Amino acid sequence: MTKIEWTDKTWNPVTGCTEVSRGCDYCYAKLLSERFRGTANHPFENGFDLTLRPERLQQPLKWKRPRMIFVNSMSDLFHKEIPVAFIDRVFDTMEAAERHVFQVLTKRSSLMKRYLDHRYGRAEAPRHIWCGVSVEDRAAAARIRHLREAPATVRFLSIEPLLGPVGKIDLEGISWVIVGGESGPNARPMERRWVIDIRDLCRRENVAFFFKQWGGQTPKAGGRSLDGIEHNAMPSEYRSIESTP
Repeated sequence: MTKIEWTDKTWNPVTGCTEVSRGCDYCYAKLLSERFRGTANHPFENGFDLTLRPERLQQPLKWKRPRMIFVNSMSDLFHKEIPVAFIDRVFDTMEAAERHVFQVLTKRSSLMKRYLDHRYGRAEAPRHIWCGVSVEDRAAAARIRHLREAPATVRFLSIEPLLGPVGKIDLEGISWVIVGGESGPNARPMERRWVIDIRDLCRRENVAFFFKQWGGQTPKAGGRSLDGIEHNAMPSEYRSIESTP
């Protein structure tokens, strides 16, 4: 299981990454991995260096109970140094394990779009493979356009850590928006107004809104309440998948 509120389990056929924007500055995955650099025989003996883990590729096929699976919580599946042939194997597993819902999240939105275009052409990714992009502020909002143009059935945004206003964004074709503040010893504060603007936009556009955390020294430090309410909405596609025999 996992402590991430919007998923059931994580699956990491790749670990390690490199920074692409200021949302990566205090990456929790890097902080965790680097603690074990040099520890012999530890999974993170090489710290946060990009590492392919082919021995994990078949794991979801062995999990019998349907679950929500966050893909590569400790990396980015569309890192430019991951061979396309390896990404193919990840997608082969996801397509075969259709009893699960896979949540694929990236900051490398143009590379994800290119890959999905090549793999699915005029079709779309299967409805149990959700495709999302991380957005931390207005400067990163172009990733949303790449996502909207990608041949995905279910698209979602992870606006975490929210480091500034995202501005006017187009949610057409987006099923789900997750918002959260940064956590850790160097956490940058998130302003209430930024969150409210996104929540209200989701309301107007009828998009499921999930508020993950205010953040702070620890993920739980600020709680999850926004104006006295916990927002835990999931996309409608999740309900239909959940009810499928």
